[in-house]
Amino acid sequence: MSWAETDSARSRRPYHVGNLRAQLLDEARALLESGGRSELNLRGLAARAGIAAGSVYHHYASKAALMAGLAAVGFRDLEAILKDAAATAPEDTPIRTCALAYFEFARSQPALYDLMFDSVMMADREVIAARESAFAVLEAAIGQARSQQHRDADTVHKVALAVWACGHGAASLTLADSVAADSTLMEDVIQGLEALFGRR
Repeated sequence: MSWAETDSARSRRPYHVGNLRAQLLDEARALLESGGRSELNLRGLAARAGIAAGSVYHHYASKAALMAGLAAVGFRDLEAILKDAAATAPEDTPIRTCALAYFEFARSQPALYDLMFDSVMMADREVIAARESAFAVLEAAIGQARSQQHRDADTVHKVALAVWACGHGAASLTLADSVAADSTLMEDVIQGLEALFGRR
């Protein structure tokens, strides 16, 4: 086989150096956090990663597909954070610990968090699956809480929905109003819920 034939054959192979898909998501995530969604485009991402544009299109056919991939990664990261919070929480405070972990995740990565809950992204199947998996971790942690162990599964599910919604609401308020980094908003929300329903 001649060198020309070898080069031609090589050019027809899918580009692959390590885990290119993960590398692209890392680069896209950095672009998102530094410049917002307007900075995300596939050709710019290719240039930043130092690869041919076709290699990006091999993994993501469009900007929308790339953003959905990022949103799914965000929920998978949130799932991991909630697992860690649940595993390290004192026996009587898993709900509080998970809620604060959720809030801190949103506050530390505002652009990614905003993308995760974009209405278009939330209709994507991969994003839906990742979101449900993250929520399941929170629900399981709440079910193990001493205050919830007498409740049936349906009630635990509703409590988990309430905690998820409160965490999301507090995070959204923080991001929208540029609340100071040392804000106690989430702690105030938790204390408000405890006052409303009684500490358990």
